[in-house]
Amino acid sequence: MQSQSEPGKPRRGMVLWFTGLSASGKTTLSQAVAKALRARGEAATVLDGDAMRQTLSRDLGFSRADRETNMRRLAALAQEHAAQDEIVLVAIISPFRELREQLRRESQASFLEIFVDAPLATCEERDPKGLYQRARSGELARFTGVSDPYEPPTAPDVHCFTAEERVDASAARILKAIENAAR
Repeated sequence: MQSQSEPGKPRRGMVLWFTGLSASGKTTLSQAVAKALRARGEAATVLDGDAMRQTLSRDLGFSRADRETNMRRLAALAQEHAAQDEIVLVAIISPFRELREQLRRESQASFLEIFVDAPLATCEERDPKGLYQRARSGELARFTGVSDPYEPPTAPDVHCFTAEERVDASAARILKAIENAAR
């Protein structure tokens, strides 16, 4: 596995931005894609929004400003990894379309937006942490998809319908998009 570009060859670093509601399958899908990339000998790093909230962004709440700061921090970290020729898979709700588009424009690496799309009812059924139930009971304020908006992408690079297709089918389409973007 090569971590630095050879002279005269383009950088291989790339950012894959997985966006969607909580429990839509962002983490599951990003981990499946990363596993497939590593099996091919690619350097792949997953930056999971939930994990980053426990470390890099533990000082942030869930106001719009804090969510935007969280997104920017993950984008900056992703850029650092991509500069080392890694494929970085960022799995984060990132509810704000305009900021996602801005992060794409500012990216120094190839940037693919992956919309992990599942109906709200499906996300609520999956809900491994009980967050939707807590939001519906009023225990969690400003919960994306319930009491706070989610702005879906208008033209994602890959649109995964995780209530209808298997993880491996979605992963295969993402891997194909990576190959096409690397050309």
